[in-house]
Amino acid sequence: MMQAFRNAAKPIMVVVAITFFAWLVLDLSGITGGTGLLTNTSVGKVNGQSIDARTYQTIVQQSINARQQESPGNLGLEDYEQVRDQVWDQIVQSRVLETEYRRRGITVTEDEVVQAIRNSPLAEFQNVPEFQTDSQFDLAKYQRWLTSSIAQQYLPSMEAQYREELQRAKLLRVVTADVYLSDAALWERYRDENEMVKIGLTAIVPRNVVADSAVKVTSVEVEAYYKGNTDEFKRPRTAHLSYVALSRATPPADTAAIRALADSVRQEIAGGAPFAEVATRESADSASAAKGGDLGEWTKGAMDPAFDSAAFALPLKTVSRPVLSQFGYHLIEITSRKGNKAKGRHILFPIEVTGSHRDRLDAQADSLESLGAERTDPASLDTVARALKLKVGKSVPVQEGTKVQLGNYVVPDAGVWAFSGVKPGATSSVIETPFAFYLFRLDSLHEAGVPTLAEIRPTVEHVVREKKKWDVARRVAKDYLKRVEEGSTLEQAATAMKLPHREFGPFSRVNPPLTSPLVVGTAFGLEAGERSGVLDTEDGLYVLKTLSHTKADSAKFVKELDQYRARAVNMARQERVRSYLAALQSTAKIVDNRDKVLQSGPAQDPATAL
Repeated sequence: MMQAFRNAAKPIMVVVAITFFAWLVLDLSGITGGTGLLTNTSVGKVNGQSIDARTYQTIVQQSINARQQESPGNLGLEDYEQVRDQVWDQIVQSRVLETEYRRRGITVTEDEVVQAIRNSPLAEFQNVPEFQTDSQFDLAKYQRWLTSSIAQQYLPSMEAQYREELQRAKLLRVVTADVYLSDAALWERYRDENEMVKIGLTAIVPRNVVADSAVKVTSVEVEAYYKGNTDEFKRPRTAHLSYVALSRATPPADTAAIRALADSVRQEIAGGAPFAEVATRESADSASAAKGGDLGEWTKGAMDPAFDSAAFALPLKTVSRPVLSQFGYHLIEITSRKGNKAKGRHILFPIEVTGSHRDRLDAQADSLESLGAERTDPASLDTVARALKLKVGKSVPVQEGTKVQLGNYVVPDAGVWAFSGVKPGATSSVIETPFAFYLFRLDSLHEAGVPTLAEIRPTVEHVVREKKKWDVARRVAKDYLKRVEEGSTLEQAATAMKLPHREFGPFSRVNPPLTSPLVVGTAFGLEAGERSGVLDTEDGLYVLKTLSHTKADSAKFVKELDQYRARAVNMARQERVRSYLAALQSTAKIVDNRDKVLQSGPAQDPATAL
């Protein structure tokens, strides 16, 4: 039995990580009323309670370690930033809720915690094979495991998580106890979901129907608009970056070599080699390779389209020829398939630069790093470009909190690095993506505020031109409506004036194909055959005609009322909970000093910051 307990411990490591994190947040940080174990500099406060810096960093490190174990590649700066923010949000929410528990006198007894652990196992536990009998979760096996020495290691952290969840459940029951929906409110909701209209719509969108050449903008107008609307042009901190990119595009010869490797492995399996053993040895998908290539069960559409297409066409228990997806070549074997679900396994061969091409690319990447990475001399980037015969490019201005985009590619980490405290002229570390190796230089950094007119004159000119286009578009709309009132149909008038006209629907109020509330509301306010006037919205000018209008069935509503009420009340309670938690956090007094207290140089590895 103890061996079974030890076996059961392995697949619940994810649960252990979750509960350990809960214990760290709830106990180590002092949220449960103590001062925490690692009292040091505060990284912030929530409702006057300090958050210890070393505690915060400890939780961040545990979370980073857990994320790294789940990730096949190395984490980047953006990943670290995301983990830090998630940990901060978790701590803030726990502090806010703890304050609310105390204010409302909500407590949880030891007996309640024990009974919950014994009789309400976490979902992760219910999937552990050692707790199954005939493919069903066996509560008795789980309860016996709780008495083992293995389980005793995890009980303190489990208790912390269960206590928090029980307190939260009690609080939310109080918060949602008065949720009630009258028959009138339910009918309104039912009507919104089931009343349907179909419309014909002519759109007069200024930017589309008025050419730039039709609008003249003078310097006097630009200067006057800028002076009178400076708040409109406020911008956050903005970085201007230069970069070089070392392409990782795979030569055709390397792609052919990977295909040949996949073919040879398929022949090996056809010759009698066990699929699972070969997958463990050859597959680049480490998660499934550890299970002999097993992917478990998935629903059609969940995989890469090329993979899915092959998987749902392949004869059962037959190893496919190499299938090319965005991830590389796959050998696929489907073990069972029913409807839109399939079970199977695969071996992945990623298409990578190999042989002499790989050696040359690695040498160039090393030069990229040794000649230009993490330097303070602005000329370093130009030196690298000359040495490797690369072109120096410029990214579009990058605002703080956004990612760097180069053409169709989004480059991770560069945006975080640019605002990490480096000085203009500095170069980044080498950033590796599936498509290229990048090296960036911070050319300049502009603080938040309103730029001068000289800096943004083209932007101001564009704004003034667009506003003048609206005046022209309103005259176009007036002429269009006149044609319709003189006898033309909406479509005829639109064709004559070269305006777009489309039909939409049938659709309901809750799932409209149009974003303007005015347009949608007008559509449902008209009977079949009725037409609107010109609808002047933020997006454009519209004229519509309701082609059909089907009202909701009140008799059917009465018949389904009890079931509909149960669903609607449940949804209303969920919405109440979301609003309540958001309101608690918005009214809390939160001081975030992380940037000031945890300053670190750009070369510091976040994973070893502790």
